[in-house]
Amino acid sequence: MKNNSSSLGKVYLVGAGPGAVDLITVRGAKLLAKADIVFHDALVDSEILSLCPQAEHVAVGKRCGKLSCAQHFINKRLVDAAQKHQVIVRLKGGDPMLFGRADEEITALKQAGIELEVVPGITAALAGAASLQQSLTLRGVSRSVAFITLAQGTENTNQSKADESQPGNNQTINPIINPITNPNADTLVYYMGRKDAAQIARQLIQQNQPHQATTPVHILEAVSTPKERLWSSTLQELADGKADDWFDSSSPALIMIGAALSHSSENLKSSNPEIHNSLQDCQILANSRRHA
Repeated sequence: MKNNSSSLGKVYLVGAGPGAVDLITVRGAKLLAKADIVFHDALVDSEILSLCPQAEHVAVGKRCGKLSCAQHFINKRLVDAAQKHQVIVRLKGGDPMLFGRADEEITALKQAGIELEVVPGITAALAGAASLQQSLTLRGVSRSVAFITLAQGTENTNQSKADESQPGNNQTINPIINPITNPNADTLVYYMGRKDAAQIARQLIQQNQPHQATTPVHILEAVSTPKERLWSSTLQELADGKADDWFDSSSPALIMIGAALSHSSENLKSSNPEIHNSLQDCQILANSRRHA
């Protein structure tokens, strides 16, 4: 066991990208190739882990509604690993600095005097725009974009302490959904919004600015991977629950809303003939045009 700061290892918070193994950055791939140990999220594809066969693989992922690793436990594992290894990679889906609780890990590592570096990755929203072949911004239509999640872990909050006091409660993460005012942005991208999709749409329609019942909606699952699927329609169709039975709970979903996305359907029609209209007024595309 090392006992002086000069011999402590270095921790790298690395973005794995949206899913496809070849969308990780070159720097991220090089770090995986020389890592001693890799702590990875649940959404990180096993193909990406094939980039670091020499390393010890430790799953520390979180999935909504499932028993998961407590964040303080992950923090401790990273600190402990720096006592034993020189190159420690914390591999996070997408980009580490977006909905990844990176700040808590960074704080724990700095408090322990451990050197760290953050390596950015491609977040799912940008991979989704690439898949749709439609920019999230559009001159004269969309000048602002918001990335949003309604999911909140109550861990390390007063709510979590109350939950832990309840008999029989052994969940480490207790996700809750709190109503929030939707941000006033031209294009909205919701992460982890599957189970609240209809509610999100109804809320936006009620606010009626800048999004209306006819505003385009695209839902992408497993973006950038061979399992990618697309549901395209309008806010009203989403509010009516037309996508509820389409969702696959085993795949991460991204909900993209905005007038800038109105041309995406035409782009997809021209580039892929496999469009199945199994939902009225909706388009469904399976088997992504792009395969990792």
